Amino acid sequence: MTISIHESAIVDEGAKIGAGSRIWHFVHVCGGAKIGEKCSLGQNVFVGNKVEIGNNCKIQNNVSVYDNVYLEDDVFCGPSMVFTNVYNPRSAIERKSEYRDTLVKQGATLGANCTVVCGVTIGKYAFVGAGAVINKSVPDYALVVGVPAKQIGWMSEFGEQLELPLVGEAEARCSHTGSIYQLKHNKLVKLTES
Repeated sequence: MTISIHESAIVDEGAKIGAGSRIWHFVHVCGGAKIGEKCSLGQNVFVGNKVEIGNNCKIQNNVSVYDNVYLEDDVFCGPSMVFTNVYNPRSAIERKSEYRDTLVKQGATLGANCTVVCGVTIGKYAFVGAGAVINKSVPDYALVVGVPAKQIGWMSEFGEQLELPLVGEAEARCSHTGSIYQLKHNKLVKLTES
């Protein structure tokens, strides 16, 4: 598999890009970035030096992945969503030594125009609704929306809302895959494969 880089993109020397990845119009990838296989970086994406992006990630148009942001495999970043890396920025005060890590775990979806305040972890297969503001960590499989974001449900790995209460103990089956999920001690786990 070859890497596809549009002629208008800038990929600085030293950047590592995995096989099958596609870099579209006006993208800038800094030299220290590590991008996995089969990723797609849409128009006008920026990737900082201290960034690691897993395999099969989709980063839609107008997203900046700043230093200290780490994406595991299969992460979806919707159009114009925002990452930050300084909690209390000021133009006149340099705070590069204060960057906070942000981790987005496998399979998570970050909806269009959402904002992720630095220093949080987005759990595996979590789903952040469009326009939400994330200012605290999000559990695995959680569906969160709003400003600030609040959990309103649970999502399957397929990306469909499961019929489960927010708390308590219960089980649900994904109608698309047949996989069974169990809610226990306010955590959701997948019990069976489809």
